[in-house]
Amino acid sequence: MSKAFYVTTAIDYVNGQPHLGHAYEKIIADVIARSRRSLGQEVFFLTGLDEHGQKVQQAAQAEQKSPQDYCDGLAADWQAFARTLQLTNDDFVRTTQPRHKEFVQAMLSRLQAAGHFYKASYTGFYSTKEETFLTEKDRRPDGTFDASYGDVVELKEDNYYFKLKAHQAWLIEYLEQNPGFVQPDYRRNEVLGFLRNNDLEDLCISRPASRLNWGIPLPFDPDFVTYVWFDALVNYISIPAAHGDPAVTALLENPAQAAAPAIQYDLWPAALHVIGKDILKFHAVYWPIMLRAMGLPLPRQILVHGWWQKDGAKISKSTGNIVDPIAVINEWGLDAFRFYVLRELNIGPDGNWTDAGFRSRYQAELANGLGNLVNRSLSMLKRYRNGVVGAPSKELEADAQNAIAETRTLLESNQLQAALLAIGTLITRANQYVDQTAPFRLAKDPAQAERLDEVLYNLTESCRVLAVLLWPFLPGTACKIYAQLGLDGAPDQFSQAAWGQLKAGHVIGEPAPLFPRKDI
Repeated sequence: MSKAFYVTTAIDYVNGQPHLGHAYEKIIADVIARSRRSLGQEVFFLTGLDEHGQKVQQAAQAEQKSPQDYCDGLAADWQAFARTLQLTNDDFVRTTQPRHKEFVQAMLSRLQAAGHFYKASYTGFYSTKEETFLTEKDRRPDGTFDASYGDVVELKEDNYYFKLKAHQAWLIEYLEQNPGFVQPDYRRNEVLGFLRNNDLEDLCISRPASRLNWGIPLPFDPDFVTYVWFDALVNYISIPAAHGDPAVTALLENPAQAAAPAIQYDLWPAALHVIGKDILKFHAVYWPIMLRAMGLPLPRQILVHGWWQKDGAKISKSTGNIVDPIAVINEWGLDAFRFYVLRELNIGPDGNWTDAGFRSRYQAELANGLGNLVNRSLSMLKRYRNGVVGAPSKELEADAQNAIAETRTLLESNQLQAALLAIGTLITRANQYVDQTAPFRLAKDPAQAERLDEVLYNLTESCRVLAVLLWPFLPGTACKIYAQLGLDGAPDQFSQAAWGQLKAGHVIGEPAPLFPRKDI
């Protein structure tokens, strides 16, 4: 059983429909998963849904449904969304599944037995919208709370608390000694700044069942349910447990109680958690402490992306300033959507979606850049050589090798935007090569027949290499290029990018526009 490259997205809260930010995070994780498989690694890619908590309970009540029926309806929409994005996820977790709930309860029992929890009474201000108690630090100077917290009420209640304070020093040291643990660097610095300048308060890990019954009951006190964040974070190990991961199933009192899976996976520690900047504290502070308390190693890296705006303003359903990913995909195609979000925005900073920017990139880089290159290269081979590939030539080999090497290095460090730019250098070079060699002129001179064969080989082989490099990003387009080249299968192995694999005498398929030009 070999160790898999285990990549996760955050699990999405089912109190609405998926939007641009959800699509972006899933596409990042999917490209990383595809690229690692392409590089020959075994990969396990997990995404899914967070289905407990007060907001879900309230939304279900508003629709006069049971919370489970409400979740089941939305889960169908979210799973359809994952299919629309053509995600290559290996599992889809729902926190209402028995496999997850049983594992969460086993972890709670283990941590309670080890003395990590205590019960205490607390009086404080509670934000239902954010499902969290607020402190004096959250107040404005005038004593009010920011509107982002929604209705804030004063509550007095008993709850269970997880002792965090004792973990602060080692976590600071860990972050200092492992600079790659949270990326980009400025997000790690944010976490360090928070830890160095604040005393960690113990984490409330329960809610009274009298106030909130839509959650996983505490195994040691049925009057309480588990705080939604404690439940949600555990999905990253409950699913490995369900797949027989030995490091995680060893934590169970009776490892045999884990259902015997058809295939056992060695998943934990995760190679990568892909998350948004708004949930950084949960993943870079609470989650490492939870893992350490359980005796598990920490994930290798937390990769933190920014948020999208539209036209320079916050995306907001209420103001109508939204981007509907499904509508964009229906009009422009999935690969155009995947390309824009990855090409426009590096992982880390915030981005700004503009419809004009989308159309401009589609036209310039997809239609006129990649699409034009493939179409004219293969059309000329059809017109001048009946689609038959000539003898191999190495004129563009060095350019291809540079793009291949650089793309590989960038994919291995999850630098997706930079990898797309590296691939773009070969597209640009090959298009320049058409202009420099003018094959349409060579075709008019019988004495230049050999030279024409060389030029056409370099162009056709460049298209094949590009299909391999682009496969993690634009899988549909890459497969279309392969089909137009008359090649079987998918260009899904990075090793296929090596120059010279098109053989003399190979017959290509039928060229067709990859990105039809649109009247803009």
